Amino acid sequence: MRAGRSGSVAVVLAGALALGAFTAPTAQAADTGIKVTELVLNQGRPIVVGTDAEVTPDFTFRMSWPSGVKVSDVNAWPYLYHDTTAAKGAEDGGIYTSSVTYYDGSSTTAECDGELYIEPRYTLDSNNDATTWKIAVFARVWGSDGQPKSEEHLTGFGSVQVKRKAKVTANATPEPVTKGRTLTVKGAITRADWAKHKYTGFGGKSARLQFRAKGSGTYTTLKTVQADSAGALKTTVKASADGYYRWTFGATATTGGATSAGDYVDVR
Repeated sequence: MRAGRSGSVAVVLAGALALGAFTAPTAQAADTGIKVTELVLNQGRPIVVGTDAEVTPDFTFRMSWPSGVKVSDVNAWPYLYHDTTAAKGAEDGGIYTSSVTYYDGSSTTAECDGELYIEPRYTLDSNNDATTWKIAVFARVWGSDGQPKSEEHLTGFGSVQVKRKAKVTANATPEPVTKGRTLTVKGAITRADWAKHKYTGFGGKSARLQFRAKGSGTYTTLKTVQADSAGALKTTVKASADGYYRWTFGATATTGGATSAGDYVDVR
C-alpha cells in the first residue's frame, strides 16, 4: 500500500473476507452514487499464482460519493470474476478484496488502495481459472440505521490475466569438464496444477539455453530446445570456458515465464 497519505483513514477491511460484506444484509440494488476511477490492479501486470503461496495483488483507485454521505458510510471493494455475471461473480467463485483503505481527501472524494487475496487451494480449483478475469467493484452505501441502503456492481474496469506459475531447473554435466569436451545440459519445466495442488510437467514448451562466462554479467542464448511431453529438457554443447548455464522461457496466455538458477561449470 502507498504510505505517507494525508487525511483520515476511513475504513480498513482485512482478513480476506470481503465476500462476507457482499453477502451481508442485502440492500436495494440501486444506484449508490459512488464513482470509481483510475483503478489500477497489480500495476497493470498479469497475476501469476503457484500451488501454495498466498498471492495479494495490490490496487489503487479514486472514489467519489454523493454530497451529504459520510465517507464512513460508503464502501468500494474491487474483485475479479470470469465466465459469469458481475453479480454472480461477487457471490461465488471470484477473487475478492483482502484489505482496502480509504484516505479521506475531501467530503466527497478519497484516494484508496488495498489488496486482493488469492489462496491457491481454495480460490483456484481448476486450471481453467488460468484465463482472463474481469475487474469489478462492489459499492455500498449504509443508512443511518446501520443497515445497507443501496448497493451495486460497478463494471467497465477492464480485465487481468491470471496465470499458472512455472518453474525450470538446470543441470550441466560433467563437472568439472575438459575444455572442448561435450557438456550435457538438462532441465525440467513444470507449472502449477491448481486441480492437483502440485507442479506438473509442462510438455512441449520451448526454452532457451543461455550461458554467462565467469566474470561477465550477461547471458547469451546458445540454442532453443523443446521440452518432451513430460517437460524434460536436454541438449549438448561444447565446453569452452568457465561459466553458468541456465534455461529460460517466456510467458504464454495461461502460464507465467520462468528462468532457472545458473549452474556453474568449471572448465579445465
